[in-house]
Amino acid sequence: MRSAKHSSLHGGKLVLASHNAGKVREIAELLAPFDVTIVSAAELNLPEPAETGATFADNALLKANAAAIRSGLPALSDDSGLVVPALDGAPGIYSARWAGPEKSFTAAMERIRQELEARKRAGKAGDSRAYFVCSLALCWPAITFDGSAVCRIFEGRVDGRLVWPPRGSQGFGYDPIFVADGQSQTFGEMDPAVKHALSHRAAAFRKLVAACFAESHSPAGLPSC
Repeated sequence: MRSAKHSSLHGGKLVLASHNAGKVREIAELLAPFDVTIVSAAELNLPEPAETGATFADNALLKANAAAIRSGLPALSDDSGLVVPALDGAPGIYSARWAGPEKSFTAAMERIRQELEARKRAGKAGDSRAYFVCSLALCWPAITFDGSAVCRIFEGRVDGRLVWPPRGSQGFGYDPIFVADGQSQTFGEMDPAVKHALSHRAAAFRKLVAACFAESHSPAGLPSC
């Protein structure tokens, strides 16, 4: 990861380096208070790079770096997922892949339930504690000596527990089985505005906003950060 001083957004545009419609929608809503024009990687027909990183931050950097270099615009990427300690951290960075080529998170949630039940039958710990992690990578298309973009990382986490059966049709991914600490509704049941206030993605965005959207700068562009 590299840091440097940069000018505001070129033309007020920011590429969201994701092909996940739910994730793009949620990030766009979090950026709504700032006068930034959002365009997704899918809209620009940018390819999805292979997520070969060992951590959420690694994969976020891969996606944002690729989008910034290919588009010539600043790019923001999110890599996030569900971590279940009783499953040795799975699905973790493989959260999307557990949904398979059909992107069926119904199947992925059922797999988690079955694997926890199997651990309990084997006499192993199978409690329902879990947490969501979000790593945001913000990259500028300022090529460095090694041909990469200049990037910064912001991370957030929210702890909670898993419930079955899944509840609610809001959100996306594993939201219907996750209840954050201190809450009674799943992320799938919550009004989006409530979820935005306490989610792992919101925690990471608070750090990004504090670093990059200082009040002394124009809201029409992303200032130096």
